[in-house]
Amino acid sequence: MFLVNASTLRHWLLVSVALVFAACTRQAEPPQAETPQEETPKAETPKAGTAKPMSATESDPSVLGWMQGFPPPADKLIMQPDSNFFSFPKLRWTVCHLRELLPTEQVSRGIGAPVPLSYARDEEAIDALTFKPMGSDDVMTWEESLAANYTDGMLILHKGKIVYEKYFGCLDELGKHGAMSMTKSMTGLLAEILVAEGRLDDTALVASIIPELEDSAFGNATVRQVMDMTTGLSYSEDYSNPEADIWIYSRAASPLPKPAGYEGPDGYFEYLQTVQPEGEHGDAFHYKTINTDALGWIISRVSGREVTELLSERIWRRMGAEQDAYMTVDGKGVPFAGGGLSAGLRDLGRIGLLMLGEGVINGERLFPGEAVASIRGGGSKAAFAKAGYKTLEGGSYRGMWWLFHNAHGAYAARGVHGQTIYVDPTANMVIVRFSSYPTAKNGKIDPTSLPAYQAVADYLLSRQM
Repeated sequence: MFLVNASTLRHWLLVSVALVFAACTRQAEPPQAETPQEETPKAETPKAGTAKPMSATESDPSVLGWMQGFPPPADKLIMQPDSNFFSFPKLRWTVCHLRELLPTEQVSRGIGAPVPLSYARDEEAIDALTFKPMGSDDVMTWEESLAANYTDGMLILHKGKIVYEKYFGCLDELGKHGAMSMTKSMTGLLAEILVAEGRLDDTALVASIIPELEDSAFGNATVRQVMDMTTGLSYSEDYSNPEADIWIYSRAASPLPKPAGYEGPDGYFEYLQTVQPEGEHGDAFHYKTINTDALGWIISRVSGREVTELLSERIWRRMGAEQDAYMTVDGKGVPFAGGGLSAGLRDLGRIGLLMLGEGVINGERLFPGEAVASIRGGGSKAAFAKAGYKTLEGGSYRGMWWLFHNAHGAYAARGVHGQTIYVDPTANMVIVRFSSYPTAKNGKIDPTSLPAYQAVADYLLSRQM
């Protein structure tokens, strides 16, 4: 029987929480000199000179035999208190099994019947579509791009119907997958709904809603600055520094009881009260997940509901969802508003349809269209440009959604390792991808993904002519 003392367990769970938090929060890759907080933990990034990561086929969880057998062999276990369950290739199993490793809270779909989605499959033609990745003269097919990006699930909807649906790796249609930072977009959408309904003033100072944050960096920021991540916050994700903010944050967020003598913050909300200012609010876009944690607190205080409850009441129970979703929580049961969601592929497709329908799905209005219009209007391009996202030049960020400002007016919810809800209003198209790419940052994946999405949009538009 394997035994571990309490202090060792706390240590490894702390590291585990930190790695999951890190994996759920990194995005496209700005210049490293400007953003050291976006460095990737060593557990997830192959060192220079090491062998190329296994391919999607080679690293498939069923091929590697993770957690198979009764019981699984010792060398095939993925479990606590090990801290490496989010390192490649184990992450390819973990993304479908987060609730087996961390405490979670349900996002209920209710007890009504789901509303089935219609099909108009066109998978053979879409698989054969070709495009050139950014910065390359080589031609790639859509089908080839799925393996290149370690796709676990791919869904394409056109005019409200599913034209493409495939599953790989750890995922099937019954399963759920980590949404990572797409969770932020759900939190941001809830905030935009409350703003559109007049229940939340986005010009109000955060301290006027959350007095507990008055003495923190958030206190004199506006709600909109939090929603658009233009706050000036001192927050480091330098994993090589044991005193970096990410480790303090992770100790606070750990769901295990705090060790004897611990005097730091306990939980997400207490940590937010310790954040100090750095720079000016409104000056530049800074992608920091603690903004979303603060926004989760704001919408909970205003609505009287936890993020999980509000997401269920306003969206999940009413959009015809097939499955409950769930979110990871801290030691006090507070949902991780910035990256804790896991959900089914088709249900995130319904989120995309809601965005296309400007709050309407299945003939029912779930929220004011102004909420989507605010997001589609985009944020400050000048503030966003200061962040230096090379694959997203000309873009912006609004309500925790990413705006491309391309000819089609496309925008997206995005999460590390390749998670995407890509909404193209011009093509009347939604693409949802779950993925488990070996490294976290979408800057490594965008050169293939974004041209591929455009190729599908152009094809679907050509079918309408």
